[in-house]
Amino acid sequence: MFKFITDKPLWVNMLTGIGIILLLILLFFGSLDWITGYGKFEKVPNVAGQHIIAAQKLLEDQGFEVVIQDSVYIDTIAKQAVIRQSPEADAIVKTGRRIYLTLNRTIPPQVEMPNLTGFSIRSAEMYLQSLGLKLGFVTYKPDIAGNAVLEQLIDGTPVKPGQKVPIGTIINLVLGSGIGGDELDVPDLVGLTLEQAKETLTGLNVNIGSIVAAGSIRDSASAFIIRQNPPLWSEIPGADGNPAKNKIRSGQLIDLYISEQAPVKDTVNHHP
Repeated sequence: MFKFITDKPLWVNMLTGIGIILLLILLFFGSLDWITGYGKFEKVPNVAGQHIIAAQKLLEDQGFEVVIQDSVYIDTIAKQAVIRQSPEADAIVKTGRRIYLTLNRTIPPQVEMPNLTGFSIRSAEMYLQSLGLKLGFVTYKPDIAGNAVLEQLIDGTPVKPGQKVPIGTIINLVLGSGIGGDELDVPDLVGLTLEQAKETLTGLNVNIGSIVAAGSIRDSASAFIIRQNPPLWSEIPGADGNPAKNKIRSGQLIDLYISEQAPVKDTVNHHP
């Protein structure tokens, strides 16, 4: 073979070599479309919502390469389902293109339970949502902290702040009704000034409802209480048949009627 080459003149060998090189170049560029898949395009199928196994088979059967790019957790979507794809469905791309998928996690991530005690219901709900938790049932129990969170529960069991809970967990809340649990005797405010009555009610955690003026009042703070509702005595006698005092709870309201003239109180009889 080498003798065949050496027997030829140099210019013949050079032309032969050039011809071979040109042939190889033509063969390379001629097969470039086949090598790169140039000119072959496919429409990307919609695999959102499908399980990863089904989605991967569908894409690979159409010549695409599948890459799991990320995973998130959404409790309303099936586990291991495709949440997002890139390129998106119906995009026209070259055959063999990589399709990146985002999956829904099998196990939800966990977050630390916050301390919601004292929060208003609106603030507590927003806080839970920011952590991926859900507000469940809201119940009330007697407490002067009206509409403030007293307890946080999961399936009826208290959950402590800092405890790890899965995202999507339903948190039930117990709020204060604004009314205390223990009954008190209605205080006798008739004859006190409005300022004195306010101090008395503050000490009992009882709130003032309406303040009704009888006639013109120049200085309401020094005006006298001439009537109150509920009154001191009940119209219904007690179990022993004797007059009984009305009861009130912390957080409830009492209406006051005021006048610049002090009332004349019955100092002999202590009940109607």
